[in-house]
Amino acid sequence: MKGDFLTRIRAEYNQFTKAERKVADYILQNYREVLFLSITDLAEACEVGDTTVFRFCKTLELKGYQEFKMLLSLSLHDETTGQGRLEGDISLKDSFAEASRKVLNTNMSALEETYSLLNEENFDQVIRYLHEAKRICFFGVGASMLSAMKAANKFLRIEPKVSCVSDSHMQAMVASMMGEGEAAVIFSYSGATKDTIHVAELAKKAGATTICITRFVKSPLTSFSDVTLLCGANEGPLQGGSTSSEISQLFLIDLMYTEYYRRYFDICNQVNERVSASVLDKMC
Repeated sequence: MKGDFLTRIRAEYNQFTKAERKVADYILQNYREVLFLSITDLAEACEVGDTTVFRFCKTLELKGYQEFKMLLSLSLHDETTGQGRLEGDISLKDSFAEASRKVLNTNMSALEETYSLLNEENFDQVIRYLHEAKRICFFGVGASMLSAMKAANKFLRIEPKVSCVSDSHMQAMVASMMGEGEAAVIFSYSGATKDTIHVAELAKKAGATTICITRFVKSPLTSFSDVTLLCGANEGPLQGGSTSSEISQLFLIDLMYTEYYRRYFDICNQVNERVSASVLDKMC
């Protein structure tokens, strides 16, 4: 199976336009790196527009860029190593000790890269936006929904103005009803999930401040972002919702929570005491 999709690209090369051939050439020469690029990153690397990459996918009779990356990853999948399906470079022949060490290294690398990508000015802006907002809504789809729920759970302990709904239709409804002076915090690893992009667009159009937590600086999602925080895990198309990407998002959530609590300690501490007392009887 290895290389089948690349062979297909070569076989259909004469069908591509001049601009699409730039995309094909780059993919054929850098196919492993492409797995971790957003559609905007690939377009910039090929010196073409996003629409050219999308047309390239359509020429191959694909639904879009995500299907392209899925097929590319499957084509590069090696049955003897498990690459593409397992975390990091874990092999099916690894011992338990080797596998556990590799998983640990993958997660540690994700945290270290996320830390290195921190921008103090952007982070300061996020904390100010959250504090000044009359309402904070957390959004996400799929695995990123879990991160959004975790963020809402943590912030509800120190700030009563937070909310999070899990249904994508209700998310769209909530986003459309937001307004100036409110903040939408949107989680999406790829920045290319249709429902998430729709929510960001609606919130932005309604006048809310949009804060995006994602992997890529430039993506369809970040075009609607007022400020972006980057998570540093590399997640292949066959590793959707990988633990390393979730851990990198959770690190940013914890940091936002800690910094918010630290800056507005007096008010947050009062809320925290009330919240803690409300669930005290529920604990053994």
